[in-house]
Amino acid sequence: MLCVVVGAGLAFVGAGRTWETGYTHGATPSGLEQTGGDLVPGLSALALVGLAGAGALLATRGWARRAVGVLVLLVGLALAGLALDRAFDASTAWPALTVTGGLLVIIGGLAATLAGHRWPGMGARYERSPKSVGGTTDTWNALDRGEDPTVR
Repeated sequence: MLCVVVGAGLAFVGAGRTWETGYTHGATPSGLEQTGGDLVPGLSALALVGLAGAGALLATRGWARRAVGVLVLLVGLALAGLALDRAFDASTAWPALTVTGGLLVIIGGLAATLAGHRWPGMGARYERSPKSVGGTTDTWNALDRGEDPTVR
């Protein structure tokens, strides 16, 4: 999951930076800067989807985590592929950083796809069960009656 978070972060930063510069020659010459997001629309959005995928990997278990891993892998492939298409034409290193981020997302997605079902889950305390809901409701009801539920 760390690969996915770091990779998506690198891709997001790289996509927001200037990839190409140039000048327009009109009535008044001016500088022109194009970011990765200008050149490849949706690149920043893909990086954010990768970051959301890291959160989904934390929240899922078993086969669901493997399915999320496949989606994260596809996002990484899209990030790396779209940035690689422009990396050789760019005048800066930001596309290479974006490709590197995409590769890290690919590695994290592949790891989750292959072995994610064996990773530990978040734990039972984050899940709602009928027993815990009833206990919580009883505590609130005791507070409404003016009773202190911490004193037994």
